[in-house]
Amino acid sequence: MKRHAARKLRWGVAGCGKFSEESLIPALRLLRKSTLNSIFSNNAQRAKFIAEKFGVAESFSNLDDFLKSEIDAVYIGSKNSDHYGQVLKAAKAGKHILCEKPLALTSVQAKEMVNVCRENNVQFAVNYTYRFHPLMLKAKEFMDKQLLGKLVSANLNFNIDLPPGSNFRFNKKLSGGGALRDLGTHMIDLLRFFGGEIASIDGLIDNIIYTSEVDDFAAGIVKFENSGYGYFNVSFNSKRAFNRMELVGHKGALSIESLIGSKHAISKLTILLEGEAKKAFRKRGNKLLNLLRSMQNAFLKNETPLVTGYDGYINMKLMEELEAKYKVRESKNN
Repeated sequence: MKRHAARKLRWGVAGCGKFSEESLIPALRLLRKSTLNSIFSNNAQRAKFIAEKFGVAESFSNLDDFLKSEIDAVYIGSKNSDHYGQVLKAAKAGKHILCEKPLALTSVQAKEMVNVCRENNVQFAVNYTYRFHPLMLKAKEFMDKQLLGKLVSANLNFNIDLPPGSNFRFNKKLSGGGALRDLGTHMIDLLRFFGGEIASIDGLIDNIIYTSEVDDFAAGIVKFENSGYGYFNVSFNSKRAFNRMELVGHKGALSIESLIGSKHAISKLTILLEGEAKKAFRKRGNKLLNLLRSMQNAFLKNETPLVTGYDGYINMKLMEELEAKYKVRESKNN
């Protein structure tokens, strides 16, 4: 008997920046159950160049025409200010959506995006890749099984060097903010991933090294609803940094190094448990490929993905809360 060809998920990519070209599309092409059919950019020449580079059949500079092409799902990797309008149009066109972080410029926009996707029965996910590294998943297993005991604290750092330039991230109208919005959203998502929902957040935003429209440093402290506290700091101003994660519980602790801020490095998980010798494990993992494979399976089955647009909405609300509290303190001090 002839075996019927398995159905493939037909993708379109909206946004032809460096990440799409160098990371997202190459990873997407490794999926056996997916095919990339269409490329969109506001710049027609850029869309054509990316399509030709990866052998994609169609390229568009008109979003409506792009959404009418033969695609089932859309990766939206455009500027932050474009996410809102593009997600709404894609949802109304019946396309499943993987959107880049941060989800939108405001939580009001993010909530509408979540609602419109629900109303149109499309799955909506956010590109929070760090959840999908094997060592992060192992750490999550330790938390879920309460092997560390009651959570005391979680500490995460994400520091890179990104000097001000023409990148849209330095235009506040296009990005919404700097290090907090770009890197802090990942850290807040991981704090929720490991510690559960957050009852409150506070923090600081500053420009320590670089002067621009947006912050080059941010730090935050959160109180979890269930147990313990979380801390994070992010920056655009550090040429070298350790970038590590530590989870401390009543019965033990674990740390992960060389993962946050690294693309395909060999990462290290160290575990300290009461009454046991220290253990260390090293693992290389393609977290983006793992995320895309997970999204592919969810979209093909029309099932809720493991990281959702609602997560993006909650993370946006928390960033806004931190920003608002900081502004209130600054206004009182001035």
